[in-house]
Amino acid sequence: MNIFMDEEDPQEPILGMPEALPEGERIIWQGRPSALALAINAFRMRWIIAYFAVMTIFRLANASTNGAGTSEMTGILVSSIVFALIAAVLVYGLSFAMSRAAVFTITDHRVIFRYGAAIRKHVNIPFSQIKGASLKRKSARIGDIALELSQPGKPPYLHLWPFARPFKYGKPQPMMRGIEHAERVSRILADAVRANAPEKVEVELGRESEPPRPNITPEPSVSAA
Repeated sequence: MNIFMDEEDPQEPILGMPEALPEGERIIWQGRPSALALAINAFRMRWIIAYFAVMTIFRLANASTNGAGTSEMTGILVSSIVFALIAAVLVYGLSFAMSRAAVFTITDHRVIFRYGAAIRKHVNIPFSQIKGASLKRKSARIGDIALELSQPGKPPYLHLWPFARPFKYGKPQPMMRGIEHAERVSRILADAVRANAPEKVEVELGRESEPPRPNITPEPSVSAA
């Protein structure tokens, strides 16, 4: 089974998967990234807003130094706000498209990434090729789960982006980014991996703020018997 598959017009027999599951394999979790989390953490919406804020302050200070009147100052402020909103809407729109195109799947044998709004891509990662996994919380509900592979460099960083761990260019790590209830999902992954490759994988959950509630189900989610 290939770890890396790329399709321009995929026909998915199962949501998020390029082929039907082999007999005996079952899906234990599926989910999509949060569009807002992608906009903030992958597309750096905060940095974009900060850039417009700094430029606005600079323009207002420069105009004030040159003796600009109230109407001119107001025009600068309004135009800056309008352009900042347009930029934020464009970034969120891109993030929304990326989040709707992405599906993360955990089975009892592997992890599958499906992503790409224009060209659909699939990354298939058997548990036997996972060297480690780590959870990074972004908020109380949102987090990123990065997978360290035993064969670093495949697939390449640019092909994985935005679902690649930042700054791991030489040894790219596929990352389930912007996952809701990420701690619960990390436990699902950890339990599945330990049941199939207990001697190979270390899962770093970090410090817990509170125990996960078992009745919470990420949206969207799929379970199979």
